[in-house]
Amino acid sequence: MKYLSYIYRAAANFAFLALVYFSLNFIGTYQQRAIVAALVLAYAGMRAISAARGFVFFKAIQKLELETRRLGGLAGEGPSAVASRKALVGDVVQQRQAGEMKAYIDLFFLAIIVVLCVVKIVTD
Repeated sequence: MKYLSYIYRAAANFAFLALVYFSLNFIGTYQQRAIVAALVLAYAGMRAISAARGFVFFKAIQKLELETRRLGGLAGEGPSAVASRKALVGDVVQQRQAGEMKAYIDLFFLAIIVVLCVVKIVTD
């Protein structure tokens, strides 16, 4: 299921890239193309800032994971509590890593879109 979510994220970003590419190529006048490219750049910038804020959030979750593991060893609870805590921390680790990977996929496609928009603005 994790890999299916990666494929979906990549396909959705590729569809957005294709939409931007074809819309910039089929607009006739330079002024209209530059306006559309600037609007797409603004949108890509907002999404990139959102992804960067997500990395800060993921870093905080990683610190909490480490602290939970450290405190879990000190609690001195029974083996069933330790096993359930390990399973919970393992799920959090997997979800954090999946979120980071999706953010990397988003940033990769956003970088391609930014380059495409800048090329369309610079060239006539």
